Amino acid sequence: MSTLATLQRIVQRVSKSPDLKTALSVIVDRVMEAMNSDACSVFLRSADVSGLTLRATNGLEQELVNQLHMSMDEGLVGLVAQRAEPVNLADASSHARYSLIENSGDERYQAFLGVPIVDHRRLYGVLVVQSIEQREYSEDDTAFLVTLGAQLAAAISAAELTGEIASDSAEQHDDVRINGLPGAPGVAIGQALLLYAKADLAEVPDRKHQGVSEEKQKLSEAIQHVKQDMQTLKVKMGDSVSDETAVLFDAYSMMLDSEALISKIHACIDDGDWVQGALRKSIDEYSQVFAEMDDDYLSERVVDIRDMGRRILEYLSKDASESEHEYQPNTVLIGHDISASQLAEVPRDKLVGLICTTGTQSSHVAILARALGVPTVMGASSLPLNQLDKVEVVVDGYAGHICIKPSNDVRQSYRLLIQEEYELSEQLRQVALQPAVTKDGVRLPVFINSGLMSDLSQDQRNYCDGLGLYRTELPFMVRDSFPTEDEQEEIYSRVMSSYPGLPVTLRTLDVGGDKALRYFPIQEENPFLGWRGVRITLDHPEIFLTQLRAMLRASEQHKNLHILLPMISTMSELDESLALISMARAELAENGLNIPVPKIGVMIEVPSAVYIADRIAEKVDFLSIGSNDLIQYLLAVDRNNSKVASLYSDLHPSFLMALQVIIEKAHSVDTPVSICGEMASDPVLVLLLLGLGLDSLSVSMAALPSVKWVLSEFSREQAEQMVEEAMALGNPAKIREMLSQHLIEAGLGALVRAGKH
Repeated sequence: MSTLATLQRIVQRVSKSPDLKTALSVIVDRVMEAMNSDACSVFLRSADVSGLTLRATNGLEQELVNQLHMSMDEGLVGLVAQRAEPVNLADASSHARYSLIENSGDERYQAFLGVPIVDHRRLYGVLVVQSIEQREYSEDDTAFLVTLGAQLAAAISAAELTGEIASDSAEQHDDVRINGLPGAPGVAIGQALLLYAKADLAEVPDRKHQGVSEEKQKLSEAIQHVKQDMQTLKVKMGDSVSDETAVLFDAYSMMLDSEALISKIHACIDDGDWVQGALRKSIDEYSQVFAEMDDDYLSERVVDIRDMGRRILEYLSKDASESEHEYQPNTVLIGHDISASQLAEVPRDKLVGLICTTGTQSSHVAILARALGVPTVMGASSLPLNQLDKVEVVVDGYAGHICIKPSNDVRQSYRLLIQEEYELSEQLRQVALQPAVTKDGVRLPVFINSGLMSDLSQDQRNYCDGLGLYRTELPFMVRDSFPTEDEQEEIYSRVMSSYPGLPVTLRTLDVGGDKALRYFPIQEENPFLGWRGVRITLDHPEIFLTQLRAMLRASEQHKNLHILLPMISTMSELDESLALISMARAELAENGLNIPVPKIGVMIEVPSAVYIADRIAEKVDFLSIGSNDLIQYLLAVDRNNSKVASLYSDLHPSFLMALQVIIEKAHSVDTPVSICGEMASDPVLVLLLLGLGLDSLSVSMAALPSVKWVLSEFSREQAEQMVEEAMALGNPAKIREMLSQHLIEAGLGALVRAGKH
């Protein structure tokens, strides 16, 4: 068996382990066999992170498991942990750091190879193999163990969490905590509802069924459907494939009749699993048996087994109960990759929180969650989703923490925070009704960002100076085809009528990247650097002109339209866009419609636009900075990738300098500049935006009261001094600390931490 295949099988077995004990047992047994060693042990970081604990072994005395503790500066195992690199010794006892582990059997072994178990700079533990005879493990051996150690960290963490969550021992396993990334501020307590791909076995959640016979009947019917499909395919392809190939369809039928597989699924159902979960567990176990067979032909049948399971699941999913879409009060939506359209489908009065295993605070769904005021945690990659459906969870969107099965004490603590947040929001409601005026009398218009019709209420105009960004792509994303011109006109007319006499900025269709249309698929290697925003609409003028005419028609009555062009990176793109706007207006004029000339703006969100901002500003009425994408492109950091989330910073000196350049260039030609990115909704960062000289802000409705509160408590002169201080500091973390301290000293500490104190 190849080294790669061995690695994959070990990691796969560990990943499927129901708890940490089983996972570690798999590791020591399989690694010892693969390395042809006499002992294998796993030491994991102690709970107090001050040392290491023996958690599993094959070769040392079992009595020492969970009892043997050592510090980081103790022995060869400690040396591996300290250096975070391999230690390979033919005669371990001759090394200066050698320390005999008494009464362990350690004295029998001479050769030692230890590697760190590390993931994203975090040391999880040390993996050790030993041999009785002196031998220096080969470079291939070392490479194998290093690679395995790197892959095991996440699997070990997941196995530990899975075991804790699945445990029925409430005393031991209340308050299972998982760290993610802050997505949207706030705290929520609710019941998790898992969104999963209906045809993906790996994502099927654990659930209890309502009746054994009903579940078994569903299974029987689904299997019969798949059998019929296989026979149909065999007949259909009979003339175009060889007899040997056609036999594969019969092999599928044989697998579907396998008593071992069906009995296993029935056993899981008898134990209480719903049929989809029973199928997932059984296919996993069945395919694992085949994967470990020495016969290459049989081991390769794993693909067929999983395909068969997927086909059965598809039929089960077709008949799935519609109760999945009956959202319960206090729903916390969880999933691997939740889309904006999926979030939009949940009734707002039922949704209290959101958790994603992927993404960051700059992902599109997180931006929408902030707009809705839904506490969100992103990038919780270690979350064992299958275990969480219908489980009570706490979402801490401030710290990016999740608490599963909260104890009474923890639940009460968070309920107190939720109550304090509510009281604070009520206090800020009066602040939000007033114009945003600084201590030194500077009036700064504050607009709001929106995208959902349900997010537009008639009284919002009492709180803001207008709609600074309406994301027109969202109505496109929740449909099965492009909306017609009349449908779009109706949507835009409703939006404009919600803000009579106030400016309404409609951004033209901005899809691509992480905003997909299911009826207009875009497959690219680098979607954020590819076909998106105005690049798509200029390549499809029929789509662009339809939208522009709909916007202009809606503006005939309301006369408050501003048009915002996204993803402009060249002057030619701007010229083409302006020409199409003129064309759309001329076409409507031919039909007798007297459309007022709308104000046109450009989003500055790519680096090339920063340096030609003055040229762009000369041709339009306003600029709007899209901080989310601009940061992404300036720092070369995918804003949806949780692995590099720590590198994404709206306080990076280069980004702050870019803001200065944009504002200076725009003001040099007397063009106002706003910011509609998420940076504007962060009350801590509002101080810098005020000091940089921005002319207006466009924020989420949920953030508007906090933003106005900050603006009313500081002067522009104070903010300008903070900009100078920030530039001198140069470190994003120190800049945020400095700004937060200013808020705390001004009595606004509730804006930088949970609660109102």
